[in-house]
Amino acid sequence: MNEVFTFLGVISHNHNYLIVAHSLLVAALVIWFAKSATGALQVVPRGAQNVAEAYLEGVLAMGKDVIGEKNARKYLPLVATIGLVVLVANVIGIIPGFESPTGNINFTLALALLVFLYYNFEGIRKNGVISYFKHFMGPEPWLAPLMFPIEIVSHLSRIISLSFRLFGNIKGDDLFLAVILMLAPFVAPLAPFALLTFSALLQAFIFMILTYVYLAGAVSLHEESL
Repeated sequence: MNEVFTFLGVISHNHNYLIVAHSLLVAALVIWFAKSATGALQVVPRGAQNVAEAYLEGVLAMGKDVIGEKNARKYLPLVATIGLVVLVANVIGIIPGFESPTGNINFTLALALLVFLYYNFEGIRKNGVISYFKHFMGPEPWLAPLMFPIEIVSHLSRIISLSFRLFGNIKGDDLFLAVILMLAPFVAPLAPFALLTFSALLQAFIFMILTYVYLAGAVSLHEESL
């Protein structure tokens, strides 16, 4: 969004630079939050530790309903980190002078590929290569020529689903905010900002729940066979 002022754009207006710079800013904010929450742990949590514990408990509760408590705890670091990165990346775009990295398809595609590769890796590690891909062939051997290509396309489409859903929603929010700021740059209505904040939270939640769902589908074969 080169037509909108950004603080980091003072250095350069190159869009690739802006995306990388804002991505590094998001990473720095997430690391800073993590350090603040774990720097001086207390029995009675305060400040950042209190927020972090509430966030992790919420993510864990969400995962229990999808993949069970044991696996929810196992994959909590991955899902919680991705969720925090997506949330911060979404929210900074609401602040005038910053741009959402999630409004760029390259950023969301990288996250989607990370999830795709990891849940397939976990599925193969838990079940073995043959058992994992055998599940793609359907319940009956004669269905294999039909089911296997469908399953492959279905799994590949998850990359598109994860990346384009997040990208499309945040890009639309950025464009909406740009219009609002151009029409009322000094007295921007509070309602649109509340709506955009809710959208940022919702998109982070959807990304996390889908990650848990894909992991559940990949590792459940192993547990069903026990």
